[in-house]
Amino acid sequence: MDEYLKIMRRSPFFAGIDDEEIKEMLHCIDGKAESYKKDEFIFRTGDSTERIGLILSGSVLIIQEDYWGHRNVIGKCGPGDYFGESFAATPGSVLNVSVLASEDTEVMMLNVRKMLTTCSSACDHHNRMVRNLIGVMADKVLFLNEKITHTGKHTTRDKLLSYLSSEAIRRQSRSFDIPYDRQQLADYLGVERSAMSAELSKLQKEGIVKTKRSHFEIL
Repeated sequence: MDEYLKIMRRSPFFAGIDDEEIKEMLHCIDGKAESYKKDEFIFRTGDSTERIGLILSGSVLIIQEDYWGHRNVIGKCGPGDYFGESFAATPGSVLNVSVLASEDTEVMMLNVRKMLTTCSSACDHHNRMVRNLIGVMADKVLFLNEKITHTGKHTTRDKLLSYLSSEAIRRQSRSFDIPYDRQQLADYLGVERSAMSAELSKLQKEGIVKTKRSHFEIL
């Protein structure tokens, strides 16, 4: 467990909580480390859960699939990121997304009910975690609003430029890597991969962007 403390420390769930307090909190909120193989589902659409997943290693895709198997990538999460918090914190809710390991992945599962029920000693670090959870859920709303901004554009070109502009601003750099491969990026933006690839080729020819695999540079 000690090897994952650095990752947990940088997670917003444990902001302001030191290593010894984190160890105490994991016991208090029934933290359990679980391993998943590549392409294994962690949660499926229709599941209900009381647990939030905090990624210790590897990565996961948050996806929506319709009856015909069309896939929409909501986001990709790596070490220190989290998933399932909104559903776990809402009694009786069921997931309208699935969570899929995109590589061999280890996840710390945290019981949100125990998070929200402060312990008898009302310890300061437990109270901080409750405040952190509120911040985490607010951040997720902002993330989804950003995705709506990108996918709400009318053309594939505009969706690409909206996403790349947002990433450049967020990274404060014209040169950056994105967390998606080409298919995942197309699924995230809700466009056909072939149409997206054609637009990327046009953008490169026009001298607007330069790209190789998951690396982009805005010119």
